[in-house]
Amino acid sequence: MNESSPIRRETAREYRTADPVTTAPVRRRRKFGRWMLALLILGGAGAVAHRTYDARQKPAGETAQAPGGGRPGHGGRPADMKQAVGVAPIVTGDMPVVLQGLGTVTPLATVSIRSQISGYLTKIGFREGQMVKEGDFLAQVDPRPYEALLAQYQGQLARDQALLQNSKLDLQRYQTLNRQDSISKQNVDTQAALVKQNEGTVAADQALVDQQKLNLTYARIVSPVEGRVGLRQVDLGNYITAGSTNIVVVTQLRPISVVFVLPEDDVARVMRRVRAGAKLTVRAYDRSDQHEIAVGRLDTVDNQIDTTTGTVKLRAMFENEDESLFPNQFVNARLTVETIQNAALVPNAAILRGTPGTYVYLMDGDEKVTVRPIKTGETDGVNTVVLSGLAAGDRVVTDGTDRLREGAPVRVVANAPGPQAGGPAAGAPGPTLPTTPAAGAPADTGSTQGGQERRGRRRPAP
Repeated sequence: MNESSPIRRETAREYRTADPVTTAPVRRRRKFGRWMLALLILGGAGAVAHRTYDARQKPAGETAQAPGGGRPGHGGRPADMKQAVGVAPIVTGDMPVVLQGLGTVTPLATVSIRSQISGYLTKIGFREGQMVKEGDFLAQVDPRPYEALLAQYQGQLARDQALLQNSKLDLQRYQTLNRQDSISKQNVDTQAALVKQNEGTVAADQALVDQQKLNLTYARIVSPVEGRVGLRQVDLGNYITAGSTNIVVVTQLRPISVVFVLPEDDVARVMRRVRAGAKLTVRAYDRSDQHEIAVGRLDTVDNQIDTTTGTVKLRAMFENEDESLFPNQFVNARLTVETIQNAALVPNAAILRGTPGTYVYLMDGDEKVTVRPIKTGETDGVNTVVLSGLAAGDRVVTDGTDRLREGAPVRVVANAPGPQAGGPAAGAPGPTLPTTPAAGAPADTGSTQGGQERRGRRRPAP
């Protein structure tokens, strides 16, 4: 210290320097490290115990290394694992040949009821939605103006009839006088012409009378067909004009028709059956094509093909006693043209298409499959006719085909029944095969001795 400093070393106070203090984060890191070390030790011990337990539970042969260097367990599939498949037999049955087209329910008669005379609507004789028969009363137009005209024309008719009668009597007198040379021939001819004139007047008067009687008949409006009455289009008391005011619409429901279309390529087959006198069945299905609505008969085929669409129209008749078909309803029509007898049927789920063409996987014994090319014919959406390549009694794979190959080992986990002998109902969906394991799903190899299973785990690699 400088000698001139007012503070002297000998008089200065000595202070002890404190030891450095360890901070809190450092202590937390050390404690965390100790816990992590303890957890790693416990985890390693658990893994060793788990492997020891599995080794004791598994048979000796199962712990051996798989051929080809593969390692057993859930981490990889052994090379010799058999694919789980579902199979179905080929059976002999009848296959209906069904042609399907889009159709519309079309009534045979849809009548818009209009008055044939003008006047005020004085009475309504129906309820909306009511079923009516031919000749049932629907509405009444005020008949009084037409009754007055009828009385007037009847009076004119009576007057002219009297004039005609008088002219005929005069003609008879003139003819008698003419024979006596008491009158000239000219007077006789004039009177004969007057008689003809009066006859024409009477005929005209009679036509006027008949016209007014017809108008009185028109004043009472009746249903021309049997059917259902729609919504009323004019209210009571309104003045309606002849031929222009709609009162109500009557639609015939029983019987009813379905007009549907088929491609022009199918016309020859249908016409061949029609010319042979066959009564072809038509089934109507709903919009989703799942539920059958009604069954009818083919009535007629149109006389020309629509060049814009390349289709032809056909009309099928349905009794519709339960009124299941509704006018202008959209339906799917299925026309059964013929039935193939004693055909070999294969489920559609078994048919594949690829490099060999159309083929199936055929069971070769009980544990292997082989590729079998086939030729197919008609189908109903569930089953298909096999023209060649398969015989009744063969078993084909219907499920689990995506991982198969020629000569692949398989194990059958589900036997689906084949199509029923006789085939499905004409035009109806065929039988649905039982559900089998999903195609491509790995085989269930998790079972162990003693009935114990371990799924969803992976054993650590040794």
